[in-house]
Amino acid sequence: MKVDDTYGLGLFKVLVDSIKLFGLDIDDIRGQGYDNDSNMKGKHQGVQRRLLDINPRALYMPCACHSLNLTLCDMAKSCAKAASFFGIVQRIYILFSGSTKRWNVLLDHILGLTVKSLSNTRWESRIKSVQAIRYQAPQLRSALSQLQQASDIELSDKTDANNLLKALGSFEFILGMVIWYDILFAVNTVSKRLQSPSMCIDTTLQQIEDMRNYFNNYRNEGFASSMTIAKSIASEMGVEPSFSVKRKAQRKKHFDEIDTNEEILQAEKDLSSTTLKSLNDTELEDCCTKFAKTFSSHDTSDVEVNDLISELKVLKLSLPERPMSSMDIFEKKLFKVETVEELFKIYDVSTTAERACHFMTGAAVEAAGKVLLVQRAWGAALAGDVSA
Repeated sequence: MKVDDTYGLGLFKVLVDSIKLFGLDIDDIRGQGYDNDSNMKGKHQGVQRRLLDINPRALYMPCACHSLNLTLCDMAKSCAKAASFFGIVQRIYILFSGSTKRWNVLLDHILGLTVKSLSNTRWESRIKSVQAIRYQAPQLRSALSQLQQASDIELSDKTDANNLLKALGSFEFILGMVIWYDILFAVNTVSKRLQSPSMCIDTTLQQIEDMRNYFNNYRNEGFASSMTIAKSIASEMGVEPSFSVKRKAQRKKHFDEIDTNEEILQAEKDLSSTTLKSLNDTELEDCCTKFAKTFSSHDTSDVEVNDLISELKVLKLSLPERPMSSMDIFEKKLFKVETVEELFKIYDVSTTAERACHFMTGAAVEAAGKVLLVQRAWGAALAGDVSA
């Protein structure tokens, strides 16, 4: 397609002309997805908004690859400790890369990896940023010390160098440096494998399960080993391997208050978190009704609400609680399929459930996993008895 106007309206006109050129009906579109460019995803003047004005059922779904990177970045920002750590890493890069003079000071102290900037769209690049500090922390601290004492450096830069020198002299930062490198290295390794063109669904699920096991083991055993490594690095840098003690704030109790009040508050908190993880039949009906309303336009609907509710209830009882491979589902004949019509009915329900998951809250992750089982069963059956 030839594109001369890259604004939202121009791109939308190209899209409409292309749809007409291929003899397609724009009212049949049920989804649209682009990268995170504002002219494409813009909710006011972008392509997605203009298409939704014509066809409300063309729901927009952002690019999964772009969104995953941004989600990981937002997850790190939600943790104050992580945000502080990566903020220091970025400030180190900004300080040294701001001038050739300061960069030469850095090169005089390190011989291997240079400091790298953080990327908001390429999460794996962060391991390179942390790696340069993880294995060269003493040398970086020496470079910062030289900047702090230099007479030909601006006062603001000397202040930044002094603050970063104190940060690298914190045992908490050293320990975080070791932990984050281990985590990012493991995540980056799995990420590269998942991007392989030959990666299949079963292997993907196994890789993700291995990653979960790694984090579970790291939570139980990795912290102790990280402490040992961090203490060794701190000893090399002349840093006291201990944490600064902060006074713990406690809520004052009134004279007529008893200790059980704390237990009641905690019980209410636990009850609330437990309730949010469940999805009863009433909530399921509300989700399905909202889902059907979303896919309705011009007095027509793609979804029959009552049928969808009944099918999802039956589907929930038919699926196993544990993950199963495609061959396991096929060999145990989890789904009894006699005709091609029944086979495609299973697939239709599974894809509808997958789309409905976007409107569910508590059980969305669990439901998405079960939908994957159904779709794999469909693929196994299609390649087996029915096709024969």
